[in-house]
Amino acid sequence: MARTALTGSRIRERRITLGMRQARLAEACGISASYLNLIEHNRRSIGGKLLNAIAEALEVEPSSLTEGADTALIDALSGAAAGALAARAETDRAEELAGRFPGWARLIAGQAARIEALERMVAALNDRLSHDPQLAAALHDILSAVTAIRSSSAILVEDDDIDPEWRARFHRNIHEDSRRLAEASQGLVTYLDAGSDADRGTLTPQEELEAWLTGRGHHVAELERALPPDPAGLVRGAGALGSPAARDLAQRYLSRYRDDARRLPLGPLRAALAETGTDPAALAARFGADLACVFRRLAALSGDDLSEPAGIAICDASGTLTFRKPIDGFSLPRFGAACPLLPLYQALGRPMSPVRAVVELPGHGRRRFVTYAVAQPAHPAGFEQPTVFEATMLILPEPAGERRAASAIPIGPTCRICPREACIARREPSILTPPA
Repeated sequence: MARTALTGSRIRERRITLGMRQARLAEACGISASYLNLIEHNRRSIGGKLLNAIAEALEVEPSSLTEGADTALIDALSGAAAGALAARAETDRAEELAGRFPGWARLIAGQAARIEALERMVAALNDRLSHDPQLAAALHDILSAVTAIRSSSAILVEDDDIDPEWRARFHRNIHEDSRRLAEASQGLVTYLDAGSDADRGTLTPQEELEAWLTGRGHHVAELERALPPDPAGLVRGAGALGSPAARDLAQRYLSRYRDDARRLPLGPLRAALAETGTDPAALAARFGADLACVFRRLAALSGDDLSEPAGIAICDASGTLTFRKPIDGFSLPRFGAACPLLPLYQALGRPMSPVRAVVELPGHGRRRFVTYAVAQPAHPAGFEQPTVFEATMLILPEPAGERRAASAIPIGPTCRICPREACIARREPSILTPPA
């Protein structure tokens, strides 16, 4: 809808605010009341001298009658409607709502943004509850102590004829288990308080590596040189990689990064991007590299080389995520339990056959992404050895020019927090959807 389509509504709103009768405004502008009525109901377009005359009579600038509501506010309303299709909001009247009731419009947009933030928080907490070993151990200690106390208490209550020595022993057990329960509970509270920030700390070697790479923007400039340093030296100088396992993962990652950079050097890669864009097949043919290598190189580019950053997800043949670089709007669980409809997993079912798919995530705005995936042997295999496959998926925001041009595959984060009720691949009910 054009931003000037509701000029008449704004004229009417301003006239009513001033307490001016329609006939008086029409007389002041030299037009009939019936013609002004058509203008105020958006049935006649106006401009030039008449617009200036009306604005002068209403004591406002002409632009305030024609520019309409803030574009960002209208887009926010449209995004909120897209995230709640069941409400059947009149999306074609978003500008009218923003123009006539800006306060209510800002309230709706703010609530939609808050809901989206809360959904992201739920996703992070769900991921943490599923994969945090320290939290799982703490909950196990608490449940064990509660069970022990309950058992001892039940014996004391149900059996009146207990030897005094055994009664004293049960009392002592309850006392010790109660202390253990209190200590475990306090430890859990302290742990949760210390981890109130999202993605705080590192719990596993993979998280240590991802946190270190995130701090670098997933771009290791040292390995882009013609004579790159030894990855082992970079790992030794990385204080954020505290555990031996994380340093081992980092050295393997950096060794692969160095090999990828040799096959697709940064300078020629930038020149190719200027000519062909981010088409992985064209880049693979140009450099004689495999697709997974191209995916990794695109995901490792700095923000100056791509208009929007690229994401990547890598999994082994079991479907377990072994590496991820999420991007804004495309959530990926830390490890495992991702959406089974991801093209990443489709590629595992057809090794060496590339998969390209446009996917759409639920939520406010329903962002769409172009994904490329391929499954390739991760290691050379002999005749008597099993083939070890690794699937790699490149994630790119859908270009604005292609938006809505093709149908998209509806995917989600994980089943537990995915609002798509009718999904054929659902493993478990969503905690975001109330039971019927």
